[in-house]
Parts: sequence; C-alpha cells; structure tokens
Amino acid sequence: MVPLGHAGDMVDLLAWSQHVASWRREVHALYADVRTSGDPATAHADWVERRTELFDTHPATARQQGQALRHAAYDPAYRFVVELQPAEPAEWAPATGSDGAVPFTRAGRFEIPGIGSLDVWWLGSYGNGIFLPLRDATAGHSTYGAGRYLLDTVKGADLGREGDSWVLDLNFSYNPSCAYDPAWACPLAPLGNRLTAEVPVGELSPALSEATWTTQADRDIGP
Repeated sequence: MVPLGHAGDMVDLLAWSQHVASWRREVHALYADVRTSGDPATAHADWVERRTELFDTHPATARQQGQALRHAAYDPAYRFVVELQPAEPAEWAPATGSDGAVPFTRAGRFEIPGIGSLDVWWLGSYGNGIFLPLRDATAGHSTYGAGRYLLDTVKGADLGREGDSWVLDLNFSYNPSCAYDPAWACPLAPLGNRLTAEVPVGELSPALSEATWTTQADRDIGP
C-alpha cells in the first residue's frame, strides 16, 4: 500500500515511482529463486540475507533509522504443503488510508495441521492475486502486534505449489511495511486469519536502537 508520508508527500514522484518499481523487481526475483531452490532451509537463509540487504540499502525501504530486521532460525516443522479448501463467500474491505477501502473476496481456506485455519483472500481489483495475512499467539510479544503476511502474490510473495497443493512455509512469514513505519497503511489480519497457536518462526519484530525507542515514544505521545 502507499506510504502516506512518502509517495503522498514526495515532490519527486519521478524518482519515487522508479524506486518502487525497482523494489518490486527485487522481491519478485527473490521469491522466484525461493521457488526453484531444492532445499527450503537454504532458500530461507538466502531470503533472509537478501531481504535484509534490501531493507538496509534500497531507497524504497520502509525501515527507519535505528531499526534492524530479525528472523527466527529455520524450523522445518513449520513447512506445510496443503490444498486450498472451499469456504463460504465473504467480503472484506480494509481501509488503507490513501488507497481507501480495498475490496477482497474470500477464495477459500487453508487448514494447517497443528496450527489452525487461515482464510485466503482474492484481490480482484487492479493486479488480481492471492493474499494470506496471519496473526498468531506470538503477536505483540516476539512478532509484530498486528500480524504478518505469508502470501501476497500481486507483490511477488509466492512460495509456489506442489501439484494441486500450495507451499505454506511459515518460516517465510514477514512483517507488513507498517511494522517499520506507521506512515504506511497496511491491511491487517481479519478474524479468519487469527490463530490461537504460536508461530514462532519467520520475521520477528524489528530490533530498535535506544535512539529509535526515544523517537517512537515521542511520536506516540504526540503534540
């Protein structure tokens, strides 16, 4: 989604639009390599390394000064290959600031053994794609309080398929941009995407320097 304090306020949209296009290319290429890797743990290590570099160096990053990406160690017990199950149609239209209400339609549901069920959302507006957010019992503790994303195929986050089944490797769960910068407006996990189980793998809450904590506290207090 559009960062309210970035593209909306930037005078040089010529530069910003090209930065975002470059970011999208990098993310699509990264996930293409994940899908073709023969070893999930090796793919995960590469994903962590390249995402961290992207967030640290790219001009379109949402990461703020003093923040650092953190990821849990890879655990193969959290990799699943499951079929998409039918679910009753439902509509979800989260408000995303500058984008207004973004309409999603429930396309089905994943039943993940030992974890729970997650609704799968179809973005039928411009782009068309599968979106799979999640919020688990670690939210607000070791992971971002508002939840994470696993799949967002419009933006390249796609772990692939094996036959008729989808690869759901929860080690690749990642933070929305608003975990780093509240100026970004992100759709967050609705009720059908909230788990009572813990998912301790994937991206964790970003590490913050002492200076960043001070800045954040000042922002939360506000004028």
